Order: sequence, then C-alpha cells, then structure tokens
Amino acid sequence: MQHLDHTQLQQLDAAHHLHPFNDNAALAKKGTRILSRGQGVYVWDDQGNKLLDAFAGLWCVNIGYGRRELGEVAARQMTELAYYNSFFQCTTEPTIRLAAKLAELAPGDLNHVFFTNSGSEANDTILRLVRHFWAVQGRPEKAVVIGRHNGYHGSTVAGASLGGMKAMHGQGGLPIPDIQHIDPPFWYGDGGDLDPEEYGLLAARRLEAKILELGADRVAAFIGEPIMGAIGVWVPPMSYWPEIERICRKYDVLLIADEVICGFGRTGHWFASQHYGIQPDIMTIAKGLTSGYIPLGGVMFGDRVAHVLKNQGGELAHGYTYSGHPVCTAVALENIRILEEERIVETCHTDTGPYLARRWQELADHPLVGEVRIVGMVGALELAPNKPSRAFFPDRGRVGALCRDIALKNGLILRATYDSMLLSPPLVISRAEIDELVDKIRRSLDETAAALAMPAA
Repeated sequence: MQHLDHTQLQQLDAAHHLHPFNDNAALAKKGTRILSRGQGVYVWDDQGNKLLDAFAGLWCVNIGYGRRELGEVAARQMTELAYYNSFFQCTTEPTIRLAAKLAELAPGDLNHVFFTNSGSEANDTILRLVRHFWAVQGRPEKAVVIGRHNGYHGSTVAGASLGGMKAMHGQGGLPIPDIQHIDPPFWYGDGGDLDPEEYGLLAARRLEAKILELGADRVAAFIGEPIMGAIGVWVPPMSYWPEIERICRKYDVLLIADEVICGFGRTGHWFASQHYGIQPDIMTIAKGLTSGYIPLGGVMFGDRVAHVLKNQGGELAHGYTYSGHPVCTAVALENIRILEEERIVETCHTDTGPYLARRWQELADHPLVGEVRIVGMVGALELAPNKPSRAFFPDRGRVGALCRDIALKNGLILRATYDSMLLSPPLVISRAEIDELVDKIRRSLDETAAALAMPAA
C-alpha cells in the first residue's frame, strides 16, 4: 500500500469523506485530526500527540483501547464462519449465546433480544414493533409514541423523529406523524426555585398531561434516555423516573429506556434503569455492548411484549442483513466476559466512580462552572457567566467550543454541547488517570476564563 503523509490523508478526506454532524466545508479547510492508535484510556494522532480520551470514543469504549482479545475472537470467528443471516430459520452459536447472556444481565423480564447494527437502528426498530404490538391486539389506533424535546435517539428517520433535536427536525421534514414530545427534566435551566426532587415530579407529570391531551387510547409508548447524553448529560432527579413509570403503568403505555449510552456499566450499574429503580418494557442497547470495537445494537423486550410479537400476527416482517452477525456477537460476548471477569462495572460502582465524582465535584469551585453533574462515569460541567443566577452565556456554544479546543491542546478529549463540557471516560480509567484528567480540565478552565477575561480559580 502506498504511504500517504498527513497532508495527503487530509486532502483525500476532504475530497471524498462526508463527516457526520460536521460543517463539512469548514472541516475541509481546517483539516481533520487523524487518529492512529489507542491503548487504555489514551489515543495518539498521526502527528504523535498523546490524548487522554475522556469521552471513550463516542460514549462507547468501556473496556479501553488496545484489548487484543477482541481482535483475536473476531479473527477466529471470521475464519470459522464469517457470516450467516438470521432470516432463513437459521442462526449461529455466538448469536444464541449472546441473546441468552443479555437476558441474564438485563433487568427484570427483559428476556428477548432483536439484534440491529446500531443504536439508531434499534430505536428505528421499536417504532415499528411497538405499533405492531398494539395493532395485532386489535388496537391500531394506539400508535403515538411520546419522546422529549432535546432527546436523542439516533439520526435515522424514525430515530431522529423520536428524538427532539430541532436542528435534526429541520433536515428531512421531521418528525414523522404520530410522534409527540414533552419538555425534558433539566433542573439547572428549568427548575426555578423548586427543590430538585420536587422538580423531578413536576417534570415527569408533563407526560401524564400529554397522555390526557392525546387520549390514552392513542398513546403506544414513552421513550427516554435515563440520562440525556447528547444534549449535555442532563441528569434527572431521582424522583423523575419512578414517577414516569407510575404514569406509564396507570395508562397502559409501554415504557422504553434508551440505554444506548448508559448501558454496560456507564452509570456504575449494568444499566441505568437499575440506578433509577425502574423496570422498562423495552430497552435499546448498543455502544458499550461491544465497547465500540465493532458495530452492534439491539432491542430487549420484556415477556409481555415478546409474547405478542412471537405468538400473534404471524411473520415478523422486519430485519437487517446483519441482524445477529456472528463476528459482532462473538466480540460482544468477549467484551462482556472482560467486563465481568475483571469486575469493571463493580469497580466503577464502588471505587473509581465515587472517586471520579469527588474529584469532578471539586470543579464546582471554579468561577466558570455553574453546575456539576455526574453519575458513575458520565458527567458534565455547565459553564456559566454567573453562578447564582444559573444563567447561560448569550451566544450559547462559543465558550464550550473554546474550552474544548483548549482542552485538546492540553492533551484531553472532551465533548462540548452548547456550553456543557461532557465527560464519559473508559470505565477502566484508574485513580491516577482520573487525577490527570481533572488536572487537565482545571487548567483548561483557567485558560478559558483567562481568554474570556474572567477570574481564574
């Protein structure tokens, strides 16, 4: 293969590669950062810069980079049987084993899985299958799915419709019919003088009001991320999700937890539903399922829903070429084995997660930080011009982008949404690496404050 230098690679990328969620014209002028290798919590670019990845790729590299075991499992499965489909009354052993393992790990009676290639496809799948669930029981009018403004459920037509991102709805004529949205729980921006737990109940009861407005006989399901990731790691009060579940049960509305970000240890539990003490009827998964080493997603169904899908309505006319791909399911099994045998989720829950929370909370004293949010290994800093007022910067996004770029210069990868600095490191991060992470973000906050002519801590 012909060797290409850094500039040549950037030129080829600009000429031929459309990047997701980017201004591609601006990116072509700037030039992409080209990552070349990773180990543990670190990645290196092709210029030799070492970066602490405090975002785990895209919320997903839970076991860290460079685990050869996953590559070895993938190679072995590719040699034995690289592919077979699940359409023609067939399947493969790793796919069967993974389905059983997920049933063991998932909360409650979520004992059945439909495999997809991504979280977006998983959320696309639930729209059809939830409506099918009600239709085959003679209730086709029960078709409306309620999501939340600023929620994120992927970028397919159905996934983006279920989500409530205005910028996404502005492209492609979304949302599609019979999808409604309610305001999400965001105490910092919306809670006023209410106590957070009181506010959590108020925010949850927006769902009841919407159900009553539409008519319970029309509402099929409610979907939400246990912690709203992409919009800025909005952590709901502990009162919120139990009240949501109560409302869903009262009106016979299916409860869907989108655990694409939160699943597989991110919150210090295998699933965030366990953190909040709720039992979803349906749960979507991806990302940490394989630690991002290979694409795989899925939908977990509880016994009630699965019984209808399996036993009523005949053929299930839905699926993907790569549903249950044997290489992907083999890698997922190995990823779960590592999470279990190395007690990574337990360590996050009892040791490194609480340590990270303490160190992250220390940043609340910085003049630029309006709020600190964290659960397990997912968190955010809300940057603000005035702490007591819980105000936002007038040109939301400029300060967050500035801090993100300064952090990158300091060897730290963070994501910025508006002026929230988002945290989601690999679950294998050590205490020493947590100290390094916090030191780098504090330095970056100081430099950001200096650039804004604000006092440093």
